Amino acid sequence: MSRIIAARLAQSKGMRYSGNIVKRLQRGLTAAVAAMVLLCLCFGGAFGAAAAEVRVCLGGMPAGFTLGMGGAQVVGICEILTAEGTVCPARDAGIGVGDVIVRFGGMDIRTAEELDGALARCGGKPSDIVVKDENGREEKNILPAKDMASGKYKLGILIRDSLSGIGTVTYIDPQTRHFGSLGHAVAGEDGALMPAQGGSMYQCSIVGVARGERGRAGELKGLFLGERCIGRAEKNCAEGIFGTLENFDIGGLPCLPVSEAAKPGHASIYTTIDGAAPCEYSVDIVKVDADNAKNKNFVLKVTDARLLEETGGIVQGMSGSPIVQDGKLVGAVTHVFLNDPARGYGIAIAHMLKN
Repeated sequence: MSRIIAARLAQSKGMRYSGNIVKRLQRGLTAAVAAMVLLCLCFGGAFGAAAAEVRVCLGGMPAGFTLGMGGAQVVGICEILTAEGTVCPARDAGIGVGDVIVRFGGMDIRTAEELDGALARCGGKPSDIVVKDENGREEKNILPAKDMASGKYKLGILIRDSLSGIGTVTYIDPQTRHFGSLGHAVAGEDGALMPAQGGSMYQCSIVGVARGERGRAGELKGLFLGERCIGRAEKNCAEGIFGTLENFDIGGLPCLPVSEAAKPGHASIYTTIDGAAPCEYSVDIVKVDADNAKNKNFVLKVTDARLLEETGGIVQGMSGSPIVQDGKLVGAVTHVFLNDPARGYGIAIAHMLKN
């Protein structure tokens, strides 16, 4: 490119340049072009970094969650005493613990109350029932049995249509009010992901702590503050519960940049062990495993004497407590080591933000 420019300059002036002058021009133009490219790269990198920086409101406050099951989930199988003896329609139909009933007798089922109503209307006739599990939906046929004690038709199951508990909010997007919490999935007794579909979020206050000990996980004890919903829980997945805040003031919350550059060394967690306001506690990031695709990217060790005294370290209910290092949000607490409650795992914030 510099050779062509130099030749054209010479022709336009009707002059002849010696080889040395042309070479000097070539070198000068090449250096100028290189300087311009370098300048663009420098400014482009600066602009790109500024545009890519993500800032979020810091969490650490407790929240109460009520998650819908998307139907009536079977949590137990039982016998029914009828005039002809004991029977269990659910077992006979191949329905088991963990199955979620989503349709019965041609009616969609979302709650236990709706299933009771559908059973009353069927009058003990054979009915179609649709259940879902991790493999999908399956339609079956079932014959309800009349319970001698109550006179009601039943299936021989114990069910629930929602799940309630407390956890910690990790971050809130100040623009969209989208929040992330927990850092891990809400799972059933078998460890499988709960098939939660939608839910509500409530303000919560911590009223007590069961201290963690070697071999036994501790826990935070909390109360829902009133019945006013402050947000929607829209997704339960491996990285936590995600949704949107609606009736909660985030104006007083600090906003921090997020970072994927966590490193072994000193850090802080923000969590709540009394009331509703989070406090800062010292921890060390002992190990970083950024390539772990799950929610165990860090090994943490609690070093704060106050937290160790009050809780023994990490306890259930702290899941989602934000981890801050060098003024940036790098992740959230997810698990406690049963053999050492002062230690636990954390998830990298990048895994949560993808939701």
